[in-house]
Amino acid sequence: MWSDEEIKGKILHKLTRLGKFSHSHTSFDNLQKGFPMEIRGRVKEMAKELKKGGILFSKPTSYGEEVSINPERKDKIMFYINKFLSME
Repeated sequence: MWSDEEIKGKILHKLTRLGKFSHSHTSFDNLQKGFPMEIRGRVKEMAKELKKGGILFSKPTSYGEEVSINPERKDKIMFYINKFLSME
């Protein structure tokens, strides 16, 4: 079973691998790709929590919401990524 911290870690790990910092964005709807079907609803909830915590930037567009990582929150980002990587 995935914990909330592990889900947040996988989201952030995926975005860092793709280089989605500050001005490089990806669709909010793409964040749940790569997760098991049964937890995809929780993935959206955790992504919303990351936005509230200032770890993810949100950018509204005409075709949907885009997100990127706030590089100023490096300590918290690495905390979540390490939680995810330690689960593997």
